[in-house]
Amino acid sequence: MKKTKIITTDEILLTLCQSVTKVLSGAGNSNVAYSPMVQKIQKTCLRPDLGCFVLFDGGFSGLVIINFTAQAAMEIYKKYLMSMGMPESELAQFHTSDEVGNVMGELMNQIVGDFTNTVRYDLQTSINQSQPKMMAINKQVQILINTQLDQPQARRVTFSTPEHNIFYLELAMDKTEFIQLHEFDKAEQEHPDDILANAQQYTPENTVSASAEVDDDFLKTLGL
Repeated sequence: MKKTKIITTDEILLTLCQSVTKVLSGAGNSNVAYSPMVQKIQKTCLRPDLGCFVLFDGGFSGLVIINFTAQAAMEIYKKYLMSMGMPESELAQFHTSDEVGNVMGELMNQIVGDFTNTVRYDLQTSINQSQPKMMAINKQVQILINTQLDQPQARRVTFSTPEHNIFYLELAMDKTEFIQLHEFDKAEQEHPDDILANAQQYTPENTVSASAEVDDDFLKTLGL
């Protein structure tokens, strides 16, 4: 008898952790790693020095928080912009800078976006995310989900950077299980790089050539 496949809350958390490393790797931080041990916690909090939260709802509801130490935020921020060719001398020097908050908020948006796409393809359900906002704080701030959860679960995962700086991911959501009833084919996810590559196949020369042929055919119908 075929064994039923079940996806639990902790496996959804693993998907989120993989989105973090995937996005940061593409942003010049290829050796960011997460601990194989996950911590059960009673509440989610924004913590110093730089924190961000995102609410999601739809197929299931929850809250994602990422808390960076100042050192971890600056390392990720600098490597990201330097990987795009910006000189280090032009970068912000403090984690409280608006530029650092904007860049880290952009990365958080990409992380949760990748997570929601993976959920859509792997779990065949859809969730929506709120717009993340990165905030520099110097005190712990408790964050609660603005929805009723029957069996809330909260987890914390520790991440480390190549320079041994630490940041934390916290996830709070209702206890849930996704049970696969039958086999299904997953649709292939579209990647922005592939879309751009396909678009480049349609060069201006090809466009002009096609237009010229159309014009010649039109002229022939007129007897010219």
